Amino acid sequence: MTSMGKTRRTMSVGLIGAALALTLAAPARAGETPTAAAGWQLTPTGTDARFRGLAPVDRRTAWAAGSKGTVLRTTDGGRSWRNVSPAGAGDLEFRDVEAFDARRAVVLAIGEGEASRVLRTEDGGATWTESFRNTDARAFYDCMTFFDHRHGLALSDPVDGKYRILSTRDGGRSWEVLPSAGMPDALPGEAGFAASGQCLVSAGPRDVWLATGGGATARVLHSADRGLTWTATDTPIPAGDPARGVFGLAFRDRTHGIAVGGDYRKDQPSPSAGAVSTDGGRTWNPSATPPPAYRSGVAWLPHGKAAALAVGPTGTDLTTDGGRTWRTVDTGSYDTVDCTPDGSCWASGEKGRIARLATKD
Repeated sequence: MTSMGKTRRTMSVGLIGAALALTLAAPARAGETPTAAAGWQLTPTGTDARFRGLAPVDRRTAWAAGSKGTVLRTTDGGRSWRNVSPAGAGDLEFRDVEAFDARRAVVLAIGEGEASRVLRTEDGGATWTESFRNTDARAFYDCMTFFDHRHGLALSDPVDGKYRILSTRDGGRSWEVLPSAGMPDALPGEAGFAASGQCLVSAGPRDVWLATGGGATARVLHSADRGLTWTATDTPIPAGDPARGVFGLAFRDRTHGIAVGGDYRKDQPSPSAGAVSTDGGRTWNPSATPPPAYRSGVAWLPHGKAAALAVGPTGTDLTTDGGRTWRTVDTGSYDTVDCTPDGSCWASGEKGRIARLATKD
C-alpha cells in the first residue's frame, strides 16, 4: 500500500472511530458536541435556511439545498460555504440534492404543479439550467436518487392511484415519466415524505427503494430494474395517519437496509421508529431497541457493515449492530445525514445547521 493509501485509510478509520466514540458520551445539549473524543462540529453557513437536502461528495466537498431556494457548496471541508443558489429561486423549496463532484449537482424543488422542478449545474453553481418543470397539477415530487453519473429517478406522490416515477439517462439534463404499468396501486392516503431527500434511495446499478407513509401501513417499494417494475412490502413502522410512516431509507448494498420514521408531530410519540431488512427489502423486522423519537434521516457509516447514524429534530442515534439497537448520542436538531466513501459524515437541518462528524485534535 502506498503512503497516500495509508493516509486515506487512517482518516477513514478515524472518522468511523469518531462515530463509535459517541457511544461513550453522555448526550449533549442541543447544538453541543459530547464530551468524548468525537461529535458533530457545526460549520458556519451564514444563513437561517432549513437544509433537508444534503449531498457530501468527499471529506472536502459537499452540497446542501434547502428553503428559500438556497443552495450552498463547500470545497474546504465545511470551513466556509459559498452561496450558489439559482437566480430567482427564492420562492422554491429545495428538498433534495444529488452531487457528482465539486462542479456538477442536481437539485429538486417540491410542491404542487409547477412548484416541482429540477435544476442542474455543471460549473459549481455559478449557473443553473432548469431541466424539468412539472405541469401536472396532480403531481408533487418529493425526492430523487442517482445510480451513477447518468441514470437517476425522481419520485412523485401518487397520480391516478400510482406513484409517478421520473427518469433521466443523461445526468439530469432531461427527464421522462416512466410507464406506471409495473407500479403497485397506492394505498388510500399514502404518499412519500419530502423530509430528508431519503424517501427514494438506490444501491448499485439498478436497485432502488421507495418509502411511504400516510396509509394504513407504512410500506417500502423495491425495484430491481431502475423503476420499471416494483414490489411492495409492509414495514412495522406505525402509519395510519398523514403524519406517520417511513421517512428515510439507507441501503449499504442491495441486501442490507434500514428504515426510520415515526410521527413528525412534536406532541406525538413515535414507537417502533426503526426497522431492518437483510433481504433487499422483501421483509422488514422492527428494531429491538428503536430510536426513541421520530427520525427523518439515516446513513450507514463507510468501511463498516454494522454502524449507522439516524437523525431527527430531537437528536442523533447510533447503531453498531445493523439497526437492531440504537442509542442517542447527541440532542442537536438535524433533518438528514449522509456519509462518503472516504470516511466523512455530514448532517444538516433547521436554522442553517450543517455539521461534520470529526474527532477532536
